[in-house]
Amino acid sequence: MRAAFLFVATLLYNLATTAQSRQQPNIIFIYADDLGYAETGPYGQQKIKTPHLDRLSAEGIHFNQFYTSTPVCAPARCMLLTGRHGGHSYIRGNYEMGGFTDSLEGGQMPLPEGTVTIGHMLQQAGYTTAAIGKWGLGMPFTTGDPNKQGFNYFYGYLDQKQAHNYYPTHLWENGKADSLHNTFIDVHRHVDPQTATDQDFDYFKGKDYAVDELTKKATQFISGHRNGPFFLYLPYTIPHVSLQVPDSAVQRYIGQFDEKPYYGQQGYAAHKYPLSAYAAMITYLDTQVGIIMQLVARLGLDNNTIILFSSDNGTTFNGGVNPQFFNSTGGLRGLKMDLYEGGIREPLIARWPGKIPAGKTSELPGVQYDMMATLAAIAGVTAPANDGISLLPEMTGKHAQQANRKYIYFEYPEKGGAIAIRMGQWKGIKNGLKKNPGADWELYDLSKDKAEAHDVAGAHADLLKEFDAIVKKEHRNTHLNEWEFINSKMKAAK
Repeated sequence: MRAAFLFVATLLYNLATTAQSRQQPNIIFIYADDLGYAETGPYGQQKIKTPHLDRLSAEGIHFNQFYTSTPVCAPARCMLLTGRHGGHSYIRGNYEMGGFTDSLEGGQMPLPEGTVTIGHMLQQAGYTTAAIGKWGLGMPFTTGDPNKQGFNYFYGYLDQKQAHNYYPTHLWENGKADSLHNTFIDVHRHVDPQTATDQDFDYFKGKDYAVDELTKKATQFISGHRNGPFFLYLPYTIPHVSLQVPDSAVQRYIGQFDEKPYYGQQGYAAHKYPLSAYAAMITYLDTQVGIIMQLVARLGLDNNTIILFSSDNGTTFNGGVNPQFFNSTGGLRGLKMDLYEGGIREPLIARWPGKIPAGKTSELPGVQYDMMATLAAIAGVTAPANDGISLLPEMTGKHAQQANRKYIYFEYPEKGGAIAIRMGQWKGIKNGLKKNPGADWELYDLSKDKAEAHDVAGAHADLLKEFDAIVKKEHRNTHLNEWEFINSKMKAAK
């Protein structure tokens, strides 16, 4: 009798635990790399096919005025994961360690001990967490090891420099190198236009395509944790140059564009069909989104899983990429490394059947440092201290519950030092602050001038004074001297 009682009690406990875990939704956050605002179908792209992202948007919501926190890789990832803006973030630029060869792999400046990430937050909420893709926030021998920063499982690139190559000799799995069937490729080797042969272009091809390896591990993680709750942070490297993608994907586009070979003159891998390759890379990314969506549906997890999609910064200016040809920014000014809209405005698509109404768009300005607060609300927990607001009410159509914010704040210490503030319809920006701390504000009315072509700062002196006060309030001195460009003269501006 006692044994039967214990069995029933254990069974009821397990059922209750399973029911409780199922009340917490699974979270999948897919993060592209250098994807332009208008390079997918939901945001107006005409030449590149993205049917799965089209479906993700049609069955959910996409935000038209959503921003990355800063316009380059490592700090954008830090700010996403820690919920901090550019004036508060520990990592604010791409601080590189080591070199490009395997023997010099050193990663980027690591997250420090004591950092609280989205991964930590969700672990505490009962989630099993994984980061699969490009990390860029520390190697295994540092405090930035993803397994020390809130992730039960990691697979992918730890060093962003290694991620320049889509056919690496290895990826990393929980602190150990996982060898792939590729030989070392110097993706920055130039090809001589006068003597180039197909064999020269073939040098940049390998056997094991990293994107496929990432998706394989992602599907294994989802399948292995189907009883949830799980959090999968999936930062793919596509479409960051180099132009490397399987030939079968390129063939879909060859003949559609009037293109000439790219020989590596602006850095990164040469390609015989650069326009076709770039389009193919984005479609290949879209295919991975489709694989994830199909798996979630097949496992019966659709109604208990939210899938989000965004990117770390705008389209790049180097390699064989042609943002003008693809209208990559949708008419916005600037590219990667700019605080103009083309460098920081990004997609945000969210799908959660039964919770997020289908076919919706939003004009609410949001930013990636909102994700900590948003994911906390999704998981039903209180977020750690952060600079964002939850976007969940906007996503789920509960607009009356949506918190308002007065402004979104940006700081970027590279490319001469820049700050920007988005306040309602207004966008203020200052560039070149390292050389000229007293640089004037530029001011744009985004409701009339999304291309930031008409500076109206001269007519709004009071607003500019308010912007100066915001900078003084939001800037916190960094630990690294070369990132400190807002000096006392800037802070004291009237």
